[in-house]
Amino acid sequence: MRFSILFKLLIFIALSYSTVVVTGHDISADNARFVENLTGTAVGPFLYLGAKHMFTGYDHLLFLMGVVFFLFKPRDIVLYVTLFTIGHSSTLLLGVLANWQVSGDLVDSVIGLSVAYKAFENINGFKALSLWQPDTRIAVFAFGLCHGLGLATKLQNYISSDESLLINLVSFNVGVELGQLLALSAILVALIAWRRQPGFANHTYAVNLIIMCAGFVLFGFHITGYLLA
Repeated sequence: MRFSILFKLLIFIALSYSTVVVTGHDISADNARFVENLTGTAVGPFLYLGAKHMFTGYDHLLFLMGVVFFLFKPRDIVLYVTLFTIGHSSTLLLGVLANWQVSGDLVDSVIGLSVAYKAFENINGFKALSLWQPDTRIAVFAFGLCHGLGLATKLQNYISSDESLLINLVSFNVGVELGQLLALSAILVALIAWRRQPGFANHTYAVNLIIMCAGFVLFGFHITGYLLA
């Protein structure tokens, strides 16, 4: 039973990561054309697109999985997810409204580092190497800012009209948070089930090591794209 649960979790991480390199924060071609053709207020479509983005945003999910991996108290989960959400929402809204122009590859490389950082913290890497460790709350909020900026950077390329921009953008952001809530709920259900197994503590190091490696490979992929652009 323990091996089966661990195996399924590792497969989930592997499949998730194989997709993140291809998609990351990007919006599919079909969705991009759909957004470009929208005019006026479109609350429903933007809610759907926001939820879809987050539910398939594997870099977001790997980071969130790292954040909640060792959080057992509901109030701690709410605190850290709220910090991430505030950061994420702030730069998503401000980035689009202020038309901030930042390299998508550069932002995505930082997001890759955020995944690696949280997993490294989870395996007590800072203590093991006697390194200064940032306050986790501040780090989660700061990386939330980066995650939101990454999406804002991509979204600007597809919104061609300022008509009803604020309403549509808020709708998209609400959709993102709804998608995050659904995805996070699934992650927590899986983690809770796994924690009840006797062998949970024996495999946490290996799983976080895999997450950390995924983050570093993601960083390398996007920083290479930035340097070669």
